[in-house]
Amino acid sequence: MGCIICKLISEEIEVTKVYEDDVVVAVMDIQPINPGHLFIAPKRHIESISELDEEVGSHVFKTATRMTNALRRSGLKCDGVNLLLADGGSAGQEIPHIHLHVIPRIRMDGSGFKFRKGSIRPPDRKELERIAGLLRRAFG
Repeated sequence: MGCIICKLISEEIEVTKVYEDDVVVAVMDIQPINPGHLFIAPKRHIESISELDEEVGSHVFKTATRMTNALRRSGLKCDGVNLLLADGGSAGQEIPHIHLHVIPRIRMDGSGFKFRKGSIRPPDRKELERIAGLLRRAFG
């Protein structure tokens, strides 16, 4: 069956590319939230962030910065931009190939992140410090 993003990169299936170099490709999303919605994917098949080396990851984000600037200069409606990368099924990753969405946002477009009820109540500082400690120890 194969990876759909790998098939887009190799042009086995129809694709509209915006940008391509030796490391990444930026393509128009066929289910856009707003006109100009695209995503950037490494050309090499990489399923999760844990497999993504810093050089490729930096290149993906550098390309996203350039695409964001292009969106703002393009004449498309763009009041803001979301960058979205879902890593793992629980985070909403539907295709097992890392890709970073660059989503132009228009005020009151009806899309956005929704937080579950009660999540706006901040945890106490002791809990934040406990969690930060776990992350600091694991960061190495």
